[in-house]
Amino acid sequence: MHTPHRSRVRTLVSAACTAALGAGLLAGTGTATAAAPGAPQLTAGSKVVGYFTEWGTYDRKYYVRNIETSGSGAKLTHINYAFGNVTGGKCAMGDSYAATDRAYTAAESVDGVADTWDQPLRGNFNQLLKLKKKHPGLKILWSFGGWTWSGGFGEAAKNPAAFAQSCYDLVKNSKWAGLFDGIDIDWEYPNACGNTCDTSGREAFRNLMSALRSKFGSGNLVTAAITADATSGGKIDAADYAGAVPYVDWYNPMTYDYFGAWDTTGPTAPHSPLNSYSGIPKANYHTSATIAKLKGLGIPASKLLLGIGFYGRGWTGVTQTAPGGTATGPAAGTYEQGIEDYKVLKTKCPANGTVGGTAYAKCGSDWWSYDTPATIATKMSYKNQQGLGGTFFWELSGDTANGELIKAIS
Repeated sequence: MHTPHRSRVRTLVSAACTAALGAGLLAGTGTATAAAPGAPQLTAGSKVVGYFTEWGTYDRKYYVRNIETSGSGAKLTHINYAFGNVTGGKCAMGDSYAATDRAYTAAESVDGVADTWDQPLRGNFNQLLKLKKKHPGLKILWSFGGWTWSGGFGEAAKNPAAFAQSCYDLVKNSKWAGLFDGIDIDWEYPNACGNTCDTSGREAFRNLMSALRSKFGSGNLVTAAITADATSGGKIDAADYAGAVPYVDWYNPMTYDYFGAWDTTGPTAPHSPLNSYSGIPKANYHTSATIAKLKGLGIPASKLLLGIGFYGRGWTGVTQTAPGGTATGPAAGTYEQGIEDYKVLKTKCPANGTVGGTAYAKCGSDWWSYDTPATIATKMSYKNQQGLGGTFFWELSGDTANGELIKAIS
């Protein structure tokens, strides 16, 4: 569900934990109580993890500075930097120019100070270090894989220890010392099909996460974005997600992109329903089914974050306002057909209905579904009722300039 370059490049589908709290979560306890007296408290459910895309600094002109000016910097507990590549059995840089080389002007920079030609580190990495200075509790993880770059995980799974070593060496490179607090794995999908099909076996994911934990140790975060497919014999069943639980701090089940205009003629359906509803095109394709299935495998609620999309998916050629109508293809989007940022849809096609705990909108012959501040509030009530560890979202640039959606999460 996460992409380069944002989509089917993103499809089914595309938190300041101290060591003391992490110990409580790793022990599998349902609450994030401190292990030692006087340790800082992070209440259950309070992680707010946002994806920042490396490529968003190009056409989208979404810079690290925007995280600060939108007020999001103060609300985030963690940022997942997306994406690093996985190739030749190793973790690799995605776009080194964007990450470490692009020079930022004073107006573009987090702290208002321009980059110089001779400084050793520029790019997103230097900007993120500046953001961390402003928010000392903020943690940053480097995410590897995504929809486009998950094809390399099969090779990595053949030698998990070598893969883990390569990732550690890259994430902890001295050129950007102090930037990354851990690693996030976005394998779409272990022992199943995404952009490519993986045949590495049911144990491969568990073995990979075990190797990463061994290498990164207890002082770093190890997390993973995982499938939301709760169908019987589906993608959750294809890999040993429960077996990998001892090695991860938390999972980000991608509870969005359940439906979209890759089904060109419809039926129209919200891409991120919280609950089932009458006429849903596929059973168990909704957030609460995903969470129930993962909890049913014995995965502690405290290690599951609720996924929110900061974008909508839409069709055109639609005559019916209610969900379930026919379509002729994907609606036009700014960067890609069938997908559009919340910040655009909010005014271009305002929500005029809700279904399954999320919103939809019909304007002209276009039909869109997306989350709004009101439906996010509903999802936050669900998150709290379920005792989940927090919320994550894809991705920061989809929000308004004043951070409407992240405010609804917080």
